[in-house]
Amino acid sequence: MKLDNEVLALMVATEWEAQREEIQLSSMHLTALCNTALENPNNVVKEEAVEKLVNYLETDTVLYYSHSEDVFTLQQREWDPVISWFCKKYDVDIGPTTDLTGPVVSNETRDIIRKHLLSYNIKAIHGFNLAVESLKSILLTLCCVERRITVDKAVLLSRLEEEYQAGRWGRVEWAHDMSQSDLQSRVAAGIIFVQINSNKGETKSKNIFKKTRK
Repeated sequence: MKLDNEVLALMVATEWEAQREEIQLSSMHLTALCNTALENPNNVVKEEAVEKLVNYLETDTVLYYSHSEDVFTLQQREWDPVISWFCKKYDVDIGPTTDLTGPVVSNETRDIIRKHLLSYNIKAIHGFNLAVESLKSILLTLCCVERRITVDKAVLLSRLEEEYQAGRWGRVEWAHDMSQSDLQSRVAAGIIFVQINSNKGETKSKNIFKKTRK
């Protein structure tokens, strides 16, 4: 694998170094993103990928508020700032709903977000896709990309009702921790991939050789 960014090459190498007796490809999110970006096995076209991302606006996690009063209050406190930032940042008008039919997303809002995403290259779009699919939220993903919130915070916000219910009724610690850790690593990989492939500064090529196991 040949990468044109030294920082990314080192991160991929670190993923390989972290492997033990068996190679767990499912845990190597940056490696997978690099392979996808280099080979494009599904023949992804940027315009089509962006349109898929834009469609997430209608099902975005932080736009669906609960009917439960306690959860609703929590969501207002935690999600409202994200929505407000998003609307101000991109000069759009979108709001949450408690209706199962979903929020109303105007064509103007879709056009603005579509144009913004199209400004990224196809490699970055692959990163967006991983982060958005993991968080089920384009708002939280863009917040992370713009460094408005951390990955850990984005994951917490995407699981807000689940965390509330777990805090109230208890949780299976190991299962909860594994699920959260995997989600954090997936989102982090996606955000890193977007940011690295949006940075024009570092273009030194590096060859990464996969480990072989006897």
